[in-house]
Amino acid sequence: MKFNKKKINVVDIQRTKKSVFATGVGNAMEWFDFGLYSYLAVIISQNFFTAVENDELKLVFTFATFAIAFLMRPLGGVIFGKIGDKSGRKVVLTTTIILMAFSTLLIGLLPTYDQIGIWAPILLLIARIIQGFSTGGEYAGAMVYIAESSPDNKRNMLGSGLEIGTLTGYILASLLASTLFITLSDQQMASWGWRIPFLLGLPLGLVGLYLRKNLEETPIFENELSDDGVQEESFRSILKNHKKDILVCFVAVAFFNITNYMLLSYMPSYLNEIIGLSSTVGTVLITAVMIIMVPLAFMFGKLSDKIGNKTVFLIGLGGLTLLSAFAFYLINLNDLIFISLGILILGVLLSTYEGTMPGSLPTMFYTDIRYRTLSVTFNVSVSIFGGTTPLVATWLVHQTGNNLAPAFYLTAVSVIGFLVILFLFKSTSGKSLKGSYPTVASKAEYKEAVENPKDSLWWHTEQREE
Repeated sequence: MKFNKKKINVVDIQRTKKSVFATGVGNAMEWFDFGLYSYLAVIISQNFFTAVENDELKLVFTFATFAIAFLMRPLGGVIFGKIGDKSGRKVVLTTTIILMAFSTLLIGLLPTYDQIGIWAPILLLIARIIQGFSTGGEYAGAMVYIAESSPDNKRNMLGSGLEIGTLTGYILASLLASTLFITLSDQQMASWGWRIPFLLGLPLGLVGLYLRKNLEETPIFENELSDDGVQEESFRSILKNHKKDILVCFVAVAFFNITNYMLLSYMPSYLNEIIGLSSTVGTVLITAVMIIMVPLAFMFGKLSDKIGNKTVFLIGLGGLTLLSAFAFYLINLNDLIFISLGILILGVLLSTYEGTMPGSLPTMFYTDIRYRTLSVTFNVSVSIFGGTTPLVATWLVHQTGNNLAPAFYLTAVSVIGFLVILFLFKSTSGKSLKGSYPTVASKAEYKEAVENPKDSLWWHTEQREE
């Protein structure tokens, strides 16, 4: 392949940072809703599953609704992924944030079981389905957008901004929930107080929409290679020709999201229902850990750009393999200091993924199939493993009577992830995206790309799997 230096993508780093911020705000909107649902799960279960007498089963039904909505994510991934690869990344990101804001608002307006009976949980499920469908195109699209807009040598650092958006959404949700738990009585909270945060999702969504409408299309999408002679691949062809990359991505998404949902979605209910900690104290503890995770995510993203994303992945996987059971053991000592330490251990190790995953997953696929393949792979894996994590963890404790059961689940997943990353994944930090020329932000980087054409087009020597 003849090297064409005109196809090197030159970006303005300041503009890229603005794009990261706009994309991160949308992601914050998504996880603001998810966080609210998790923190208010007990109250939601009491309002929408009143007919279920057992409180533990009410919570199971609530998390089942949470999990079922995830089944819509692959469908959203297929539809939005195809649009994203054909019409651009920006149009999808603008559409998904509208749908997410609407579904969050809808939950805040829903009547309860006492008011309309069985229609209450049905409408709750519909709202979650809309959320799941829109999220199918949201997160993968945000990852692709940031990866394609960032200089290759800063991709993971800038990509961490997406997960900082996730944490910000969760933190905002927990702060709102905590404020309401402190200022309102239990009766006020159960009757109308829980609705307030969901109603606030609308203005947050409108801010995100404004920011995203002013985004520019990614330089890599606009400068996509046109002389490769690569025809548009069908999903069947993609599955056949890129199975190893799909497997690695699938497993990476699984261990990332099981850890993520275990700590940020399931833990508030675990602390309340299993440990007996008040909702207020539990929420404050997890919020504090998330605040600590924000700079850690940025730090691990920066570290990943320097030492390689594979190394950082293995640090996180190795740590969770060794320390998951220990962290849950500390939490079950039911002492505030030990509970805090146990949650902090999980938070620090999760930060290795938060800082590395958004910048790494898009590097596994070629430009012309990137959005579709990542979107579908990501959402199928999340639907099977991520969204079901609170439900599986609740069920494991219920069936085994062992409070450490969720930790053993997390350990097993981490072992599998460690082996897959160790043997099947090659570090992509600092390299150009597959199917694309290098993305640079300075004259020195441009010169280096021109002088090292084989390194710049490293992916071309590997060729696509046949």
